[in-house]
Amino acid sequence: MLLAAVLLCSAGLGANAQTFGSYTPYSVYGVGDLASPGTAYNKSMGGVGIASRSHRFLNPLNPASVTARDSLAFMVDFSLYEDNKIFRQGDMRSASNTMNIGNIIMSFPIWKSSAMMLGIMPYSDTGYGYGYLVRDEDIIGRTGNVSYNAAGSGSLYQVFAAAGVTFWRRLSLGAEVRYHFGKIEKTFLESFSNASYNGASNGHILRLTAPAAKFGLQYEQPLGPKSSLTLGATYKTKAQLSGNIESYRYSTGTAASDTLYYRSGAPGDVYLASEIGAGISFRYADKLMAEFDYTRSDWRNSGIDTREGMMGNASAGVGRSMFHSALSESYRIGFEYVPNRSDIRYYHKKIAYRAGAYWKNDYFSIDDSPVYAYGITIGATLPVFRFYNGITIGMDFGQRGSVKNNLVRETYFNFSLGFNLFDIWFVQNRYD
Repeated sequence: MLLAAVLLCSAGLGANAQTFGSYTPYSVYGVGDLASPGTAYNKSMGGVGIASRSHRFLNPLNPASVTARDSLAFMVDFSLYEDNKIFRQGDMRSASNTMNIGNIIMSFPIWKSSAMMLGIMPYSDTGYGYGYLVRDEDIIGRTGNVSYNAAGSGSLYQVFAAAGVTFWRRLSLGAEVRYHFGKIEKTFLESFSNASYNGASNGHILRLTAPAAKFGLQYEQPLGPKSSLTLGATYKTKAQLSGNIESYRYSTGTAASDTLYYRSGAPGDVYLASEIGAGISFRYADKLMAEFDYTRSDWRNSGIDTREGMMGNASAGVGRSMFHSALSESYRIGFEYVPNRSDIRYYHKKIAYRAGAYWKNDYFSIDDSPVYAYGITIGATLPVFRFYNGITIGMDFGQRGSVKNNLVRETYFNFSLGFNLFDIWFVQNRYD
């Protein structure tokens, strides 16, 4: 019953979520809602990228891919991400829309067949708000009206530096160091209309940091004069959380106020789970590309579902979480087609058209009910100016959750807008 009230009322206030970086009632748990992977280029193809090698686009999903580039080029990728959702639980419906920065990434060559990539991207977002009244007549008859209100906001970000090198023109290896950081606040307020009763305010302030590393490889095998097959794999280490979690509970109202509970300390033995990924892609000339990716991340022993401030409970000290960490997996497929990049007569033939699809399950379950998401994506890159400069547009249509077992079903339409900047910087003048 508590879960139903929390998620139902969270959805009911979705229209006020424009101030959040992301909005979903599921972000009450853990470190929030994990961000969609990659740039607008990746998102427009279902989120694939583990086996992608393109000298036209930056691909942060595999550090080995940084070597697929022009050796004299400086590249930048910047994207914005808009999230539009319709929530349903039972007969209740509501909607929200939010916007956030998707990524800022730059890349440059180091020496011969090696290159480097630097960037920052969201890791997770927390955004929810709800309020409801107690309907139990026995309680109202003794205390007067009782109301509950709650809100959560904040984000974790990840900055990273990746470097890669290619051997024998086929095997590329990459390594990446990343640092997670951010602040999340969760507050819960209980109040009484009868002034002789004090209410209670409790909440959590999470200031978290976590270092991690990621390793990747790609092997490209030519299949003929114009086609090739690429195999890719990645491994991201688990990230031990550090920082501080402050939890409090105190009485509020006209009666005597008092601090009922206060605790401040390190997260303890809690971590962001490791991840393995594998992918395979086929490319024909500079015209057609298809890719399939699989990722797996085991959160079951991460400790998040036992740490106060992360369990997802509506009040501090309940001691039991309706959320439980789970095994998260995803399957993704993506396609790209370009009619003729060199066409000088028809602009639409130079556009890169993309489509994709995906299925995934979240890193938690609710009362032992898994939370699934699936969707389709479409997009395109519009070439501008010269070289490989372009504007990438991506759209994601999907669904998350279910109306069964008192869960909230999210039907969403996400929009990505990316700017791909390319220039030749590292040219030595032959004449003074």
